[in-house]
Amino acid sequence: MRALLAAASYYEARAAAVPALPALTGQVEAEVAIVGGGYAGLTTALGLAERGQRGVLLLEAERIGFGASGRNGGFVFAGYSLGEDVLIKRLGVERARALYQATVQGVNLLRRRVQQYQIPCDLADAGVLWANWFRDPRVLAQRRDTLAQLGAEWQPIEPDALREWIHSTRYHGALFEPNAMHLDPLAYARGLAQAAIGQGVDVRETSRVLRLERLRGGGFRLHTGGGRADVRQVLLATGGYLSGLDARIDRAVLPIATYVMTTEPLGTRLYDCLTSAAAVYDSRFAFDYYRPLADTRLLWGGRIAVRERSPEDVRRQLYRDLLRVFPQLQGVRIDYGWSGLMSYARHQMPQLGGDGKGLWWAQAFGGHGLAPTTVAGELLAAAIARGDEAWREFARFGVNSALRPWGYLAAQARYNWLQLRDAHKDRRERRSN
Repeated sequence: MRALLAAASYYEARAAAVPALPALTGQVEAEVAIVGGGYAGLTTALGLAERGQRGVLLLEAERIGFGASGRNGGFVFAGYSLGEDVLIKRLGVERARALYQATVQGVNLLRRRVQQYQIPCDLADAGVLWANWFRDPRVLAQRRDTLAQLGAEWQPIEPDALREWIHSTRYHGALFEPNAMHLDPLAYARGLAQAAIGQGVDVRETSRVLRLERLRGGGFRLHTGGGRADVRQVLLATGGYLSGLDARIDRAVLPIATYVMTTEPLGTRLYDCLTSAAAVYDSRFAFDYYRPLADTRLLWGGRIAVRERSPEDVRRQLYRDLLRVFPQLQGVRIDYGWSGLMSYARHQMPQLGGDGKGLWWAQAFGGHGLAPTTVAGELLAAAIARGDEAWREFARFGVNSALRPWGYLAAQARYNWLQLRDAHKDRRERRSN
């Protein structure tokens, strides 16, 4: 395998070179300022504009999609990072179903927006497969029953039938979610930005907010390196790349890294691995996730850690994982490897809400962001523009401290323990067969 290409990610490498949007300069006034140009900020900005809200200003410290929104695996399906069974235990079936179904509507809205705004993001409306790493068929049956309580009907795929979709002996059946997609996440983020601009949102790049000041008469003043903005309301939506503007909001999340790579174009070798266009992830806690790309590459992701790694480390670790599933790809060239920071809360649910004094937040979408950020954007847009209080369904998932730095140690220890548990179950099953 030759050295990695220079670009930070496959998505960046294939994107057309576009000039940066202008930075904020001078003094401006607006009704709403959104800090962060990822999905949470962009969907809220677009939702506000679609509701007729004028004077929306979005400030991104780097380029649109710089963080997790432009680096993730590109999976779009319903649900949250928190498992469905735990969601039911915490909320009861009725409330859990309402929150889950909100993300189903999020998937549908995302699909409509790609069509409505003609966002060129290689959307593959081909579903998602949850493949069983273990021989125990109860793994699939139990999750299917849990999902049914939430109004979701994922289709069972028997092991022999699955091998016609995925050419690997690694899996033992699957569940298929047909109302799911995958896409180029950076292209989608940039498409959302252009859609928002087209609806009247003022989007500024390279405009890091250095200080957030509450004004005596109400409202806020945001200071950047080149200018300032006076606004009535502010949304903080910076994810794992903390804003440094409100200590309580920042302390509520753990920035956690995940890793992604892509192979060289495989041509017909791709079909030696997959004859389905669906995205795939497996039933372990520390699961692999992958999907075929339009140019016959295979995108592969997995693992989490408390720090980002070099492209070489990402390539080395994920390449080993790839060969466990598809040994027929031995020797394949890996062209791109990258990592990025996601934001996680201790309760593994999104944090969205407001303080009643004009400050709003949206974060902690790590590991399952595309549909939930679409939901959050709609809820917050309705709250800011119309005073709607539907966002309070998420109020019990608060902005409790993530206990950094000890939270990092706890998160890594839990990940390692559950990874070992899965490996032990796998070895036990193999010895018994």
